[in-house]
Amino acid sequence: MKITPDPYTSSLPKTKRPTEPSPASRNDNPNQSATQNVQQDTPTHFVRQKILSWFSRVGISPSMAKDPKSQRNTLERRKQIIELQKAANLQAVLNIALNVNITESENDGLDPDWFFAFSNMAEEIHSPGMQELWGKIFAVEVSKPGSFSLRSLQMLKLLTHRDAKVFAKAVSIASRRQHDTIPRILVGFHRKKGILSFFKRAVPEQLNLASVGLSYPDLLALQDMKLLYASEIESGEYAEGQQTRWRCGAEQFTLESKQPGVALVYFKFTAVGGELYKLVPRKQNPAYLSALKDVLSEVFNIH
Repeated sequence: MKITPDPYTSSLPKTKRPTEPSPASRNDNPNQSATQNVQQDTPTHFVRQKILSWFSRVGISPSMAKDPKSQRNTLERRKQIIELQKAANLQAVLNIALNVNITESENDGLDPDWFFAFSNMAEEIHSPGMQELWGKIFAVEVSKPGSFSLRSLQMLKLLTHRDAKVFAKAVSIASRRQHDTIPRILVGFHRKKGILSFFKRAVPEQLNLASVGLSYPDLLALQDMKLLYASEIESGEYAEGQQTRWRCGAEQFTLESKQPGVALVYFKFTAVGGELYKLVPRKQNPAYLSALKDVLSEVFNIH
């Protein structure tokens, strides 16, 4: 990209050189100068109100009493505010769980240890978006105990609503092989190099995930959160004519290898990522599927 000079630079008036202030105007009071600096760093009225609002949610104000008796009352009030907020968080999760449509089952009852561990974590979930996720988890676990491990819940508790949105991007382009429970993000293929390969036209063997909505920083974040494995993985080599059936979102497709020695390249979800994958609505990503098929069609027939 060519960088051009700022067209407005020439029209700006020239800056006058600073002159030495007169003794009468010089500020020799260091305290006054420090006060001015503090005032410049003070947040605006709007920001101050937001700061006060957030701290008030945990029972803290800038003018709290200093005497011991008043301090004890303030601390009791703060504990009450926090406990009320925790109860409100659990109630929100409960209301969501009650409205989840899920098939009843006759499996064993819910593990009490799992439930109390769940409630201790869920009471600290404040974001409405994340509360919805926790409500769905509880409904699924009641219907089918053992669906979600405590390790997955501990990982989920560390996720913010923004993290969940990044994970939803990965889910939208994830595929599952038939009879397999762990999803994968297919990105391309690898094939053994032979003598004849030097005479074939070069083709892209992997697609750029950033072009279909999942950037490289997103991938790194998901790997840091232990939802995706940290490196690409290759499948075993396919024999010529070997078929595998996949499902991505609502679309199913079959890959039939055109030649031997071809392997799929993908990012694999971890066990925790696989459990959370079941909770996120799988939106269709036509751009991803189209780009993936363009790459894979070099070595696979796609039905």
